[in-house]
Amino acid sequence: MKPEITIGVCVRNNASTIREAFKSILSQGFPPELIEIIVVVGNSEDDTLPLVNETLKNAETKSKVFCENKGLGSARQLVVNNAKGRYIVWVDGDMIITQGYVSKLSKLMEKHPNMGIIKGRQSLEPGQNLLATLEAHARVASKMVDYGSKKASSKVLGTSGCIYRTVAIKKAGGFDENLKGYCEDWDAEIRVRALGWSMSTTDAKYFDYERNRLTWKDLWRRYWLRGYYTHYFLHKKKGLLKHYRMFPFAGAAAGLIDSFKLFKLTGRKSVFLLPLPYFFKLNAWYVGFIHSHLANYEPNS
Repeated sequence: MKPEITIGVCVRNNASTIREAFKSILSQGFPPELIEIIVVVGNSEDDTLPLVNETLKNAETKSKVFCENKGLGSARQLVVNNAKGRYIVWVDGDMIITQGYVSKLSKLMEKHPNMGIIKGRQSLEPGQNLLATLEAHARVASKMVDYGSKKASSKVLGTSGCIYRTVAIKKAGGFDENLKGYCEDWDAEIRVRALGWSMSTTDAKYFDYERNRLTWKDLWRRYWLRGYYTHYFLHKKKGLLKHYRMFPFAGAAAGLIDSFKLFKLTGRKSVFLLPLPYFFKLNAWYVGFIHSHLANYEPNS
């Protein structure tokens, strides 16, 4: 029987979290004959690959495991190329989807045939430290927009926790395999939207690594890499991003605005600390962006 849903899992160095991720996938309650799992393991330096094979070995759900070292765009395209399901649900190796997550997103796709991409919502439950909690809250705030409006044309859903209509991403040309680290999702969303497909969010919840202990060093590295890889993407999509919005002080102002949104939602006074990590993250982003510019970064280098 042809699967209805393809679960796409692109992982790298996720040995400490991969078991929980697959446990949440395999316990969805979705008929195993209607689901397939496609895993792409990047150039991992830990035990991610053997743990993936061990976890899926006796699972009822059919699965395929690939290895690649060309980057995230290539990994996602491997999933698209091999997907047999009508929909692709993207789950990260450090992510947990709640019970019924796949079913809820697929039913929304059935109900709204104009939808190309729908994303669930990251949980607002506190993490193991304040920084982890603030970063998770920041991610929720960044998605509190109407993705059907013109104002949201530069907003990114991201792949994590998203369901893609397979025909939509294939007609859009799939993922750019030259985008190695970040922005492969942004690029794909632009092309899916250009074909007339709509995008939205729903309240189906997922958890990710922000529940764990996040350090300032982790946060710096993550946003440094985003800045580094965004440099090439902005050469491809000139004029897409206004640089003044990425200035650290602009980030602090955005953090203050998001603080009020989140306070109404959670009632937690700690959200008013958001301007600090926002300022910090955009400093890291700009350092990475400038480094890439000076290094004359090319996508195939």
